This record gives sequence, C-alpha cells and structure tokens, in this order.
Amino acid sequence: MSIHVTFTPAGLAKDEVAGRAVFVIDVLRATTTVCAALHHGARSVIPVSSIEEAIKLAQTLGSDDVLLTGERHGLPIAGFALGNSPREMTADRVSGKTLVMTTTNGTGALLATQGAAHVFAAAAANLTVAAAKARDLISQGLDLLVVCAGQAGRFGLDDAYTAGRLILAAQDDRPHRSAMDDAALATLDLVRHYRGRWDRPLARSAAGRHLESIGLALDVADAASEDRYPVLPVFHDRRLQLATAG
Repeated sequence: MSIHVTFTPAGLAKDEVAGRAVFVIDVLRATTTVCAALHHGARSVIPVSSIEEAIKLAQTLGSDDVLLTGERHGLPIAGFALGNSPREMTADRVSGKTLVMTTTNGTGALLATQGAAHVFAAAAANLTVAAAKARDLISQGLDLLVVCAGQAGRFGLDDAYTAGRLILAAQDDRPHRSAMDDAALATLDLVRHYRGRWDRPLARSAAGRHLESIGLALDVADAASEDRYPVLPVFHDRRLQLATAG
C-alpha cells in the first residue's frame, strides 16, 4: 500500500493512475458542488472539458432533465442554467436532474483519472464518508492517489490542505509516513500548521481570495463546512453518481 499526492493533474501520466484508487479534490469548488448536487437529489453529474462540449452533450442527451452547469474563472457561464456554486444546488433545482458540468480546474482533474481502479470526489463537505472509503481501500491493499485540481496548473493551498485532512482521517490520525511520497508528507505539514480550521487555508488560498473578490465569499464558507453534504460521489462510465453500499 502506498499513498501519493499530485498537486495538479497537469502532466499526470497514465501509469501514475492505472490500477490505483483515486480521490479527486477541487474543494473550491467543483467537488464541493458535486457533493451538494448529489446530496440534494441530482441523478448524476457529467464532467466535460469545454463549454462547447457541454452544450453539444446536452443537445445530444436532449432531455428537459439535463442542466448545463459550470464556470470560467469563478463566474457562471452565459446561457448555462447553473454556475459552480454549492449553494445553487438546491433540491428544487437539481433533484432528478442530470448536470453537464465544465469548470476551470475541477472537471479537468476528474477527466485526467482515466484508467484508475476507482475514482471518487472528495472535499471538506464529505470528508468523513470519503475518508471511510479511503480507509477501506487501504485495508484491501490498494495504492491511493489523491489528485488536487490546483489552480491553472499550479499548486493550490486549499486542495493540498484538504488532501492532508483526507489522508489523516483515512488513517485514523495515525499516518504511516513510510508509505507516503513527499507530496503526501507535505500535506500533513499543512494540516499541522492550520490544524482543524478549514476556514483559514481555504480563505487564504488564491482560489479563496479570488472568490471573495468576485462576491462569492459565502461559497468559501460553504466549502469550509465539514460534512455539510455527506455523500460519496463515484466517477464511473463518464459520470459522477452516488456510490452504492459495498
């Protein structure tokens, strides 16, 4: 068993993903938004890489139950039904719907995991259930890879801190450091520095400061609320759905 972290999916090679259990983190905001949508009854979320692909797929699916959702540089996309705010994912808007989503960083991170044995979305919003699944996979001897979405191909404090919290919780706060790569060890140092204060690393990160600058500070606060949307999204067959028991 080994635990690896990559701070951005840029350059992630197929052999780094193949056969591993992968947890994708874009806490500000894609994986938090996916958790919120599924928690409030969305049927599934389909991540795509571009605005054009999202529009084309929605037209192909051709159903009133399909909603376009996403953002570019934090702002909602013109003509889309929803943005990338977890606070938008209310039951009256998303229950029973399929969401076609494209975001600046998060959806690309999900799409970079092709070939993994298992892929799950993780955030503060579902930390306990995500850590429980990671713990189960570790007990089975599977190698774990935590993929941080980062920001525009660069390190993101918010995602790296979340990775550290996930790794610690998956090992009941008794980390086996000999099984970790250097990036995983670095995330533990971030947790040691910020401790249990989700609000501090998220608000201080470049992503958090950008969201605040465009009037979305409440989204940062929502994303910093541990176990707010306690579901486990599994990415399989090109879509995110609720993981079933077992």
